[in-house]
Amino acid sequence: MERINFDDQISRNKWKSISLIVIIFLVFLLLGYVISMFYSEGVFFLIMIISIIVSLGYITITYYNSDKIALSSVNAKEAKRADYPQLYHSVEGLTIASGLPMPKIYVMQNDQINAFASGRDPKHAVICLTTGAIKKLNKQELEGVIAHELSHIANYDIRFMTLTAVMVGMIAIISELFLRSLWFSSGDRDSKGGAILLIAGIILAILAPIAVKLVQLAISRKREFVADASAVKFTRYPNGLIHALSKIKDDQPMKVNKAVASLFMSDPFRRKVSGMFSTHPDIGERIKILRKM
Repeated sequence: MERINFDDQISRNKWKSISLIVIIFLVFLLLGYVISMFYSEGVFFLIMIISIIVSLGYITITYYNSDKIALSSVNAKEAKRADYPQLYHSVEGLTIASGLPMPKIYVMQNDQINAFASGRDPKHAVICLTTGAIKKLNKQELEGVIAHELSHIANYDIRFMTLTAVMVGMIAIISELFLRSLWFSSGDRDSKGGAILLIAGIILAILAPIAVKLVQLAISRKREFVADASAVKFTRYPNGLIHALSKIKDDQPMKVNKAVASLFMSDPFRRKVSGMFSTHPDIGERIKILRKM
């Protein structure tokens, strides 16, 4: 069996993530270019300014309160050291191994196995585990899950995905404003060139948000692969995470807010949808890669 070096896996998926976000940026530039050709300079800048302000405003509020929003949505409670001494011991050991500051630890009442990390940077990070994960996983498996979530913190995944969300949001808003503005502006539609440009602009405005959303989902999947490989780097024991993922695969779906579903270690809904439409990689594929490390 061909072996995979976890450092190579981390580097490869990070570069893929960067390449994908470049694609989103190029779509943003293309959309802006087409709109600038169709409208006057004043209208073009108005559309761009509105989209940037709305997108940045919404995402900034979400970004600086991401941990509070996520924890509140699942009704998580801070874990007390007296109640979870082994959990604290595991997290402390892995933070030393990873060189990260100690995150705040939360627990959510749920019988299924899952976990998530949130926070804008390592100094403002939280880790939340389900009671099912604490009860059903042994020490090595639980450490594999914790290491995976610490990896998201170490790799600044919340910040990276926020940047992605800003760009995706701007493209969606620009497209919406462009399509709505067609009701109030005739533009140069009489000439053949103007009609072709209009049709091209409409098609691009419709397809661009869909395309960048798919790219955003692809980035989310790549970050999960990075977190898996980083977890192996922290623990030096892939079997812990492998066995945890195997138990998660056989577990029942969770009932959580869809808005925070992508934060979890695995898709809480256990949806059958996979590939380009999923927020998480297939668990079987993740296990297959981990077995090669």
